[in-house]
Amino acid sequence: MNKAFVKESDNDDDEEAAALALAIPPGSKNYITPAGYQRIKNELLQLIDVDRPEVVRIVHWAASNGDRSENGDYIYGKRRLREIDRRIRFLTKRMDLAAVVDPSVHHGSDQVFFGATVTYANQAGETRTITIVGIDELDPLNGKISWVAPVARAITKAREGDLITLQTPHGADELEILEVTYPAPVAE
Repeated sequence: MNKAFVKESDNDDDEEAAALALAIPPGSKNYITPAGYQRIKNELLQLIDVDRPEVVRIVHWAASNGDRSENGDYIYGKRRLREIDRRIRFLTKRMDLAAVVDPSVHHGSDQVFFGATVTYANQAGETRTITIVGIDELDPLNGKISWVAPVARAITKAREGDLITLQTPHGADELEILEVTYPAPVAE
């Protein structure tokens, strides 16, 4: 099918590369926890070993039915195959750039580093608990923020009891670090 009739572009890889570059600050590594790395690896293996072969089987079956120009299974399958291949490339690049950092090496420390779970209070007396994780692991609704987030950058290297000034769009806010915890090391 001619690309003039579908909403796809040849520069999907360029957009993907731009997204990779924007997410990670220049000259920085893609820090990630061991659990986050394992999740990416599991998704990649699922795509390669299960999802892609299934879609290839469907596309092969649909192609054997004859006219491909009006064959919905074939057209959708080819599109899904491109999406899977794009995601595989993206995950592979993320894994290549990943620098796995085990936060349990700081277990017992009261200083904030990558992987720390930090409880802090702002000037209004509101308390928040966050965990500093990699860009690929962030989940703000569950308190997991990226290490490049302004709050994470402001509190990194602070200790329990420290007062930190955070510049916000509404002006400066003072944060007091109340507690810093790390996961316990896993016995091997």
